[in-house]
Amino acid sequence: MSTSPATPEPGRAGKPGSRQRTLHLVGNAHIDPVWLWRWPEGLQEIRATFQSAVDRMEEYPDFVFTCDSVMYLEWIERHDPELFETVRRRVAEGRFRIIGGWWIEPDCNVPSGESFVRQALYGQRYLLEKFGRIATAGSNLDPFGHNAMLPQLLRKAGLESYLFLRPGPHEQSLPGQFFHWESPDGSRVLAYRLPNEYCAPGADIGHHLDKAIGLMPDDEPELMVFYGVGNHGGGPTKANLDSIRRLDELGGLPRLQLSHPEAFYDTIKDREDIPVHAGELQHHGPGCYSAHSGIKAWNRRAENELQRAEKWAAIASVVAEQPYPHREFAEAWKLVLFNQFHDILAGTAIRSAYDDARDDYGRARSLAAETFNNAVQAVARRIDIPQRDGTEPLVVFNPHPWELRADVEFEHARAAVSRLTDDTGAEVPVQLTRSESTMAGNRGRLAFRAQVPPMGHRVYHLLPGGNPGAGVEGAVKATDTSLENEHLRLVVDPATGWLSSLYDKDTGAELLPERPGAHAVVIDDTSDTWGHRVRAYDRVAGHFACRRVFLVEQGPVRAVLRIESRYGNSTLDEELVLSAGSAQVEVRTRVNWQEQLKALKLRFPTALSEVTATHEIPYGHLERVPDGTEEPTQAWVDVTGTLPDGRRAGLTVANDSKHGHDVLDGEIGMTALRSPAYAWHEPQQLDPDGVYEYLDQGVQEFRSLLIPHGGDWRAADPVRRAAELNQPAFSLLESFHAGPLAQRAAHADDGAGGVLVTVVKEDEDGTGDLVVRAVESAGRAGRAVIALPMLEGRVIEAEFGPSEIKTFRVPRDGQRPVVETDLLERPGQA
Repeated sequence: MSTSPATPEPGRAGKPGSRQRTLHLVGNAHIDPVWLWRWPEGLQEIRATFQSAVDRMEEYPDFVFTCDSVMYLEWIERHDPELFETVRRRVAEGRFRIIGGWWIEPDCNVPSGESFVRQALYGQRYLLEKFGRIATAGSNLDPFGHNAMLPQLLRKAGLESYLFLRPGPHEQSLPGQFFHWESPDGSRVLAYRLPNEYCAPGADIGHHLDKAIGLMPDDEPELMVFYGVGNHGGGPTKANLDSIRRLDELGGLPRLQLSHPEAFYDTIKDREDIPVHAGELQHHGPGCYSAHSGIKAWNRRAENELQRAEKWAAIASVVAEQPYPHREFAEAWKLVLFNQFHDILAGTAIRSAYDDARDDYGRARSLAAETFNNAVQAVARRIDIPQRDGTEPLVVFNPHPWELRADVEFEHARAAVSRLTDDTGAEVPVQLTRSESTMAGNRGRLAFRAQVPPMGHRVYHLLPGGNPGAGVEGAVKATDTSLENEHLRLVVDPATGWLSSLYDKDTGAELLPERPGAHAVVIDDTSDTWGHRVRAYDRVAGHFACRRVFLVEQGPVRAVLRIESRYGNSTLDEELVLSAGSAQVEVRTRVNWQEQLKALKLRFPTALSEVTATHEIPYGHLERVPDGTEEPTQAWVDVTGTLPDGRRAGLTVANDSKHGHDVLDGEIGMTALRSPAYAWHEPQQLDPDGVYEYLDQGVQEFRSLLIPHGGDWRAADPVRRAAELNQPAFSLLESFHAGPLAQRAAHADDGAGGVLVTVVKEDEDGTGDLVVRAVESAGRAGRAVIALPMLEGRVIEAEFGPSEIKTFRVPRDGQRPVVETDLLERPGQA
């Protein structure tokens, strides 16, 4: 096999088969640890593949193998230490190459921005610890699309380039086989779209190379092709390697060089003629944004519960000298990261694989709950709460670095006869709501509007007696079909089972058209699990019919309307919650879905035209064309446009677990669920007499927010409102005791401006430094001042570019300065 020739000058390099061209052949084995099999089989295939790779190195002295998922190495270290030591030796020789730098190849749309940080944090730090170096080439060959913030997330984790396969040329035109991929903040990586496939047959690979070469430019002197048996592992075979030698000796192809991605990138990275692509890489398999509602919800909750637990564990380590649980957080995050693997989180694996995923997410959430509970208990018992006869303290914890004003619900033994005051003794309206217990008189549930300092706590006091807050000014007016407070008025049409009016009193804008379209729309969805060949879910089969609308709750805190609807054998219950003083409507949804090969779209019509559609993406946002295309979204979608009277207005819809959305003109559509067969890939057709299991059967519950606003979505601050929905306040009944902490205290404050603090944790090196991560959320450059009252008033001041992510290490001693780091928490690498 040939050695690398001198790099030709950029530009034309002769005919497609010219020997002046070099084809870098990358030996790999794409391994799905879970897909049409469960993880124990995946573990065995990884072990067998790595053994095969090191065996081939003994037989073929110039063979190089490339691995792109760090977790596989940890699995081998744990289950086959002897093989791991062989791999370490081959890594040191440069023949076992490690790219990717992430824990796993995740779905690259559905995880949160922070999850992508953790993919690199745990992956790259493992490589540094075990092999003395990090990966420099990012790689996600199999995921079904790539969000627009990835270039920044890659760059700030030490990754300079990126390999991907999808979307293919038929799904998105790109400026070249390789290009500088640019994220909204201006960060760039050198990206390469792999031609044809990452897998090859186990025999002669001549046809595989012909197909790949035919898909690539015929005038590039350096190109790259992957080969090796994959999906269920295997890697390069003897027949593969023998055929490469034979084909190279024939001389009719470019020079065939056994290589690795970093070697290829070294030949092109300094060229000045490389084009630039800004934005996302979409679409492939848009059904993946909503397939398997369970895995999407488990993932969202685990991500948020872990971040909440980290914040309060960091606070407790400072103000209560509570040891920070590094080991527990690492275990929990690695479980989450593994289950973000693209064939798990995308919903495309076999049904039994989701039993394992449910258990893994359950373990992660259990660890998050345990560490969070330990932290808040440690803080609560240090609050100074003097004895007050006849009262009971309730501590509310705010997980966000801005003042929180939100409804808090809690269960209590004397709920029916309780009053509430704050830490100053002022009366706080409180309202009896539905308890989880059906034992009337033994247990009840209360709701009240809390106001809690930034990332802080506040003590409230329960008192015996009636409810003096009833009828206070600002309470919600309600009928069986309407709700109104000082900010909003909404009306439900019993004929349709949805809003006929949503009036924003602050702007004087009616957001709904005169005759709104259907809300709960049933779609004929005969596409496979991935949604291959689908652009939009718009083949309407019918809609849910309203059975009744009625008022279920009214008091000094809020009012709740309930809408009950039916379609076929399925039921839909939606509760509209409007609280006194709130400028948003909460929608609590419960679906009992019994349909197959159909999808449920919840549509939110508006009277807006000439709209701009803005979707949240991981650690950012993106404007997309409002043409009904199914899009991947994080926790909110916004439409802003022109009302019939010419004024500008908008509506944001936030969610706690839904990722598939579309915007068609001024209407937002949320894909609530899909019901294809499990792991069904076209062109296979379902047998009419076959027995299949279908996704999303049965009951699911989720919450969303409707947030009206004026002509700029930033004024509604949907990033923070969605964060509050996904990380709600926590309340804890307490006892009386002395302590060094005040009943009302803030521990971290980001100023509630354009820069949002998302992470407060201890550093991974175990020094006790705090790590603070923040992101510019409005797409506008600005200066941030982040206060840390828990560290004797330390302050972080920094300039942020549009959509920029920054990470800081904050020493506790007050003597050493705050240092900006990269995403791996390495000072001096920002």
